[in-house]
Amino acid sequence: MLIVEDEPYLAEAIRDGLRLEAIAADIAGDGDTALELLSINAYDIAVLDRDIPGPSGDEIAKRIVSSGSGMPILMLTAADRLDDKASGFELGADDYLTKPFELQELALRVRALDRRRAHNRPPVREIAGLRLDPFRREVYRDGRYVALTRKQFAVLEVLVAAEGGVVSTEELLERAWDENADPFTNAVRITVSALRKRLGEPWIIATVPGVGYRIDTQPEAGREGGERG
Repeated sequence: MLIVEDEPYLAEAIRDGLRLEAIAADIAGDGDTALELLSINAYDIAVLDRDIPGPSGDEIAKRIVSSGSGMPILMLTAADRLDDKASGFELGADDYLTKPFELQELALRVRALDRRRAHNRPPVREIAGLRLDPFRREVYRDGRYVALTRKQFAVLEVLVAAEGGVVSTEELLERAWDENADPFTNAVRITVSALRKRLGEPWIIATVPGVGYRIDTQPEAGREGGERG
């Protein structure tokens, strides 16, 4: 799990206490570090303080929700008024615990969120030697683990869900980026190109000229045009 807390002693106390409960945790002391860690690692749960340097806990919550990862959010904050709690839940928080708190209660709430998420885990998808686990945010090709960036994973998830069908550039931009993405950007082409290289040969993402992209269910090494666009 990820603990986003700007009071270092409190953050370390939470982390050390959770370790005794067999719960591993990373710490981010500000919003920028939190976003960086979220872009690198796949966490099961985020515990957010709302009032932190840089992007606020509220902004972090918005980013997590918009990513579509389904990661549960527990807000851990001194803001204890009813309207504070209401706004936290409106932002996408799954639970809300106010300071001061008992570490045991935090551990119990974290485990409850994890159980709830386990009941709603999206199915693992497999196609043409690819195995994509949306819950663990892991991808394997022919049994080999493939490390992907968050954006590459999002693009591949959309393509795999199409089960070999063609996905337009516009749809990829809409589903793997946010609503503020420039419709004229070449970000999709660049991301798909990098994704192909990460997945390795034979190229498994085929370009349908003028339309979009699809997973090639029968990839062949050296397929003409496999590297373009």
